[in-house]
Amino acid sequence: MSAKQITIKHNKHLVHPCPIDKKLSLLNLLITKYSDKQILVVRANSLDVIKEAVSEENVTILSDGELKDLTKSFEILISYDLPATPALYINRLFCATEMALILLDAKEQKKLYPIETVLKRVIKQEIIEGFEYEEDQKLKIAQKPIEKPKEYEFKKIYEEKPKFDKPKREKASGDKAKQWEKKDKGQNKFLGKDENGKALFSGKSGERNHRYDGTPKEKYGAPKKVGRKINIKALKPKEAPES
Repeated sequence: MSAKQITIKHNKHLVHPCPIDKKLSLLNLLITKYSDKQILVVRANSLDVIKEAVSEENVTILSDGELKDLTKSFEILISYDLPATPALYINRLFCATEMALILLDAKEQKKLYPIETVLKRVIKQEIIEGFEYEEDQKLKIAQKPIEKPKEYEFKKIYEEKPKFDKPKREKASGDKAKQWEKKDKGQNKFLGKDENGKALFSGKSGERNHRYDGTPKEKYGAPKKVGRKINIKALKPKEAPES
């Protein structure tokens, strides 16, 4: 088997979904369709039912155990069911040269995924008219509830979240209210100077601790000291020399 290679092309490797009670009818239809080809039908076990229904000379019916000693190749492989492991199915593919078909019941779908993983590709599924799954056998992928996006869930939680009103601050009353009332400071007046020459005022003022003699304060930006003035006499024009 190690010297053998899989020669089946991707478009010639197909899965035919079919209810288990219709598999014999579909098998006979395919055998009739490819009556000019050498066909190998493989089943994991219980071959008697197939041998009683199929008697064509171009059809060989074997189990997975009987493939070990097989040296002959066939043009078409029809897997009546799927084996327990992907390795056994690969052994089936070694025996086919042109086409490989799988008759797949809905309950066997779980065995197909490991095989596709080993082959590193998805096997195309092709439904034959009259052999579709019954409504209660269909894969319920479409019937699964659609998961709502996280943004929707977040919005829903936000909308359903109870809203709490911010507590209103109560106005202070009594002595506390009086404490925070604005007091009328009145006009701040210059009272003179103390014995140290420090200015005194009737209330708190920024003028305190500064030199102040009771005169209006100079405007901001005025120079504190005026530079020494220099008088420049106008130069008299020189008299022209006498000729």
